[in-house]
Amino acid sequence: MKRSGIVSIIITCVILVVVIGGFAFFLSHKSRTSGEEAVESTAVQKVLQKDLERNYPPTPKEVVKYFAEITKCFYNEEYSEEELEKLATQIQVLYDEALVANKSEDDYMQDLRSEIASMKENKYTIVGYEVSPSTDVEFFTENEESCARLYCNFYVKQGAGNVPSLEQFVLRKDEAGHWKIMGWDLVNK
Repeated sequence: MKRSGIVSIIITCVILVVVIGGFAFFLSHKSRTSGEEAVESTAVQKVLQKDLERNYPPTPKEVVKYFAEITKCFYNEEYSEEELEKLATQIQVLYDEALVANKSEDDYMQDLRSEIASMKENKYTIVGYEVSPSTDVEFFTENEESCARLYCNFYVKQGAGNVPSLEQFVLRKDEAGHWKIMGWDLVNK
């Protein structure tokens, strides 16, 4: 009797372990089998997911960071023609209306394609960037409009070496309170 009681306890424990283990396995694999397999987004898709109408970057620093992310996509990533046009549209949302008015849409796209082709032909990639700390953003007023000046250091790789490319950005606050890029210029030539 004692021996059969011990055997039945062992069998019950083994059954419980198998049931609990099977249930845990089922739960951990349920999401994979019940629907679509998880697909990783590309860098381009991640950048394009940002809804600037609802979630516009709140500070000059965040605007320049998002600009840098789009710029990295232009020069580093593979994308379709449709994605290129969406990236171009997305980056222009960051631009001040005066900057956008400088070129027609066709001229802008032609210049952008040419610049991207040149960077890729010369095997340049942007390996990283660093935007000025928030404490280093210079706020000023010009023609009664709020403006900001800050820097972004792009680290450009060609071959085995990295070359820093320091850019100065000037932004202006629009009527909706969004910081828009008025322009940028290379600081170190």
